[in-house]
Amino acid sequence: MNQEQIKKLETSITNMKDKKSRIYLLVQDTKGNAKASISYIYHLGMSLSQAGYNPIMLHEKPDYVGVASWMGEEFMKLPHKSIEGQQLEVSPEDFIVLPELYGFVMPQIEKLPCGKIVLCQAYDHILETLQPGQTWQQFGFFKCVTTSEFQKEHISNIMRTASFDILPPFISDSFTEQVLPPKPIIAIHTREPRDTANIIKTFYLKFPQYRWVSFRDMRNQTEKDFAKNLQDCFLSIWVDETSGFGTFPLESMKSGVPVLGLVPNLLPHWMNENNGFWVNNKNQISDFAADFLQNWLEDNIKSELYNEMKTTVDSLSTKDEFYKNSVSLFEGYLETRLNSFEEQLNKLTEVETVE
Repeated sequence: MNQEQIKKLETSITNMKDKKSRIYLLVQDTKGNAKASISYIYHLGMSLSQAGYNPIMLHEKPDYVGVASWMGEEFMKLPHKSIEGQQLEVSPEDFIVLPELYGFVMPQIEKLPCGKIVLCQAYDHILETLQPGQTWQQFGFFKCVTTSEFQKEHISNIMRTASFDILPPFISDSFTEQVLPPKPIIAIHTREPRDTANIIKTFYLKFPQYRWVSFRDMRNQTEKDFAKNLQDCFLSIWVDETSGFGTFPLESMKSGVPVLGLVPNLLPHWMNENNGFWVNNKNQISDFAADFLQNWLEDNIKSELYNEMKTTVDSLSTKDEFYKNSVSLFEGYLETRLNSFEEQLNKLTEVETVE
């Protein structure tokens, strides 16, 4: 029996040292629609792949649409595997990274011998698919990666025995400051489509004199088109009460577009009173948009706003830093697991020697 365990441990240790451990990253199928949380996971996978590791993008069904249409073909060259209809190969040296939304999967993989990590980008989803009283830890998930200190503080009060690491996202270099003067267009991005419709309708009803101003719904675009269309705008409106980080306002700032936004329930670390127009009442947004429009037409927007926007985005992680931090984080996970296996091997070897 000991000999069999020793052989398995030696195989696992060799695979880890040779970077052959499978790192499964579960992704949601957005049916070709762009989504920042999915982009984050794919960049995490790409960073590990470029460092010589073995990431595998895991999806639920064989007819997975993928991200080629909005992220690029290079991301679909990463290894992919469907859960449905295939036997998932999992060894002790492997890892499964599960987004917080997939709590219902945890009981199904509880007995798998691999390392298990929760990736939490949206704190409001952590309990959505868990039964009352269930925790990550009871299914073997003791490690969580999240995107901000604020999310970490909030989640750690709920999942008390988990340990947390922070891996902030980066804002793509596709977003650059405006070269041409902006057009009378307002970019709008809300979590709920009905909020987009209500804000636009309210604006036109309350301020019919501004019907010549256009709104641009920023949903369902490729990153390239998203960045290009954002540059045309003189203002961005953002409503996401349960945002865990807030990429859209930061993409707007990086594009040189001021932001009018609803303060989310968890205050983002980057938000301050000088880098945007932040309101606590959703019903005030159309009024503030009209005020900003009037000041923009009269060239009364202070340069300090744009300077603070630039300072904010300059403080964020770059793509290179994100890739470097991603690799460093998983190297730490692998090293910890490798050390554990080597300790087990040494103990078993000592027992064999004594016998």
